[in-house]
Amino acid sequence: MARSGEQWWRDAVIYQVYPRSWADSDGDGIGDLPGITARLPHLADLGVDAVWLSPFYTSPQHDAGYDVADYRDVDPVFGDLADFDTLTSRAHELGLRVIVDIVPNHSSHEHPWFRAALASTPGSPERARYIFRDGRGDGTLPPNNWQSLFGGPAWTRATEPDGSPGQWYLHLFDTTQPDFDWTNPEVRAELEDVLRFWLDRGVDGFRIDVAHGLVKADGLPDSEFDQYTEPTALAPMWDQPGVHDIYRSWRTITDSYAVEGQDADRILCAEAWVLPAEALARYVRKDELHQSFNFEYLMTPWLAADQRATITHSLAQAEAVGAPQTWVLSNHDVVRHATRLGFPQTPGLERIDGIGTDDPQPDTAVGLRRSRAATAVMLALPGSAYLFQGEELGLPEATRLPDEARQDPTFARTQGASKGRDGCRVPVPWEADAPSYGFGPGDRSWLPQPAEYGPLAADRQRGAEGSTLELYRGLLRLRRELRLGRGRLAWLDGFPDDALAFTVTSPDGSVTVLANLGETPLALPEGSTILAASEPLELGATLTTDVTVWLTT
Repeated sequence: MARSGEQWWRDAVIYQVYPRSWADSDGDGIGDLPGITARLPHLADLGVDAVWLSPFYTSPQHDAGYDVADYRDVDPVFGDLADFDTLTSRAHELGLRVIVDIVPNHSSHEHPWFRAALASTPGSPERARYIFRDGRGDGTLPPNNWQSLFGGPAWTRATEPDGSPGQWYLHLFDTTQPDFDWTNPEVRAELEDVLRFWLDRGVDGFRIDVAHGLVKADGLPDSEFDQYTEPTALAPMWDQPGVHDIYRSWRTITDSYAVEGQDADRILCAEAWVLPAEALARYVRKDELHQSFNFEYLMTPWLAADQRATITHSLAQAEAVGAPQTWVLSNHDVVRHATRLGFPQTPGLERIDGIGTDDPQPDTAVGLRRSRAATAVMLALPGSAYLFQGEELGLPEATRLPDEARQDPTFARTQGASKGRDGCRVPVPWEADAPSYGFGPGDRSWLPQPAEYGPLAADRQRGAEGSTLELYRGLLRLRRELRLGRGRLAWLDGFPDDALAFTVTSPDGSVTVLANLGETPLALPEGSTILAASEPLELGATLTTDVTVWLTT
């Protein structure tokens, strides 16, 4: 049951649902809002506090809904506004809060504003809502050297109303996702009104897509930025100071929906791929956003020294601004951690892009074992945690998708050099013996489900001792009972360098967490009691490689 008051989001566990891959109610092979509603009891039983819905808005679906044509309506493939209202009402009945995605950096090229921009002339008010610029030289070269995150140039040349080649428009992602110009007050007012529209329909908060990209550096200078080695703000398209003024305004809006006599309970969470942690912490200052995803933690390898450093630094930076830290291991944009951790681990931040049939394959048994151990560490940490659909089933990445089935625009724009993100987005298996593993009433599925998903289906794991689903349920129950998200972490001395050893102490209890990331078995402290373990473990046994245990002493 989601808690009221006391800033529920500070220790909430929030579960991401990717609508097209969660549950299909009508048999068309694509998940939808009624399908989500029907499966919400699974989340209540799992023990999470909120559900976050990836985009379901009207969209041509060139980037799975992150190309929005109408911010105030539901795409017919997912249902309609009445279906959304039913979903929200049912979630609240089950004690689940509802977080929705907001995509403010760019719209779809089919948005009425962008269509009007293309039909107008350079310098018009319609074009001023987006970033149109004249080309360099004789106009045939892009305005600068920026590259799209999906591959290729970040600029596309428009055709003017008279049919002649014209100005260029910026798209940091796909060509069908033109970037808004946030220096235009009309853009700011429009997106603020969109927030109010969904708040009025009862949503409990927003996950902000590309939160660090809304404001670009004056003059749009060329970029030589290396995203893995340099502070993000050195890039002229990322983490510019002006974004913070936008989020102060947004915070005022969400705070205005507070129930009288209670803390504000409508939240804002940033998807901001920002380094270093000090820069990311600026997004969650008291008058800005409530949360920001900790992608540094997601990219930290399963190595004890790296884990200790990231956890320590992350907690310190959040505490410095009075915010809770968030923890996440998987989402819709990265390789699932049950697969990612099946590769050899090396020091330094790493983000593995999509995996194809011809790529090196992970050790699936090692990946699942490490993922269970890593989750047991994450769910003990103070702050809030995010889960991605299917990780509670131990789902691996679908690494052998045929190229003809891939739909991520990254795959096409890089001519297959990047396999894209489809592998983590394959529909969830609910029933091992049903067509499409229970994803829908028939055998259709917008992405093919691998055979290994069958034995991992929810109905095979529910109530099965030692299953990944029951591990998650047990960890989440203990996390809530002991209020570990409200606790304080202290590292323990006297353990090997390749182990993680810490205590988390909260107002309602204390837990000792030991994780063995090395090869040598680790003795458990004398007099301790096992609360939970990522693998079957009896008192008196040693902690073997890639196992995490929660203890009381």
